[in-house]
Amino acid sequence: MGHSMHLFATFFLVAMLLLSNDMGPMSGGAEARTCESQSQSFKGPCGRDSNCATVCQTEGFIGGDCRGLRRQCFCTRNC
Repeated sequence: MGHSMHLFATFFLVAMLLLSNDMGPMSGGAEARTCESQSQSFKGPCGRDSNCATVCQTEGFIGGDCRGLRRQCFCTRNC
């Protein structure tokens, strides 16, 4: 019984460490929020994220990707 409790405690500790690696004050500091809006100049269905990102950069955004069932280009920026 003692061995199984030790094994369970070890497993639980490892699981908690893996699940919490992105949380808490040791996660690398404050991260910027990302805002998104639909591209105003991308035409047609969005097939490749890289094409969407290029168009978004010409609009002054930092990047973009294809989203949704209708595959529309959404641009991203730090807000």
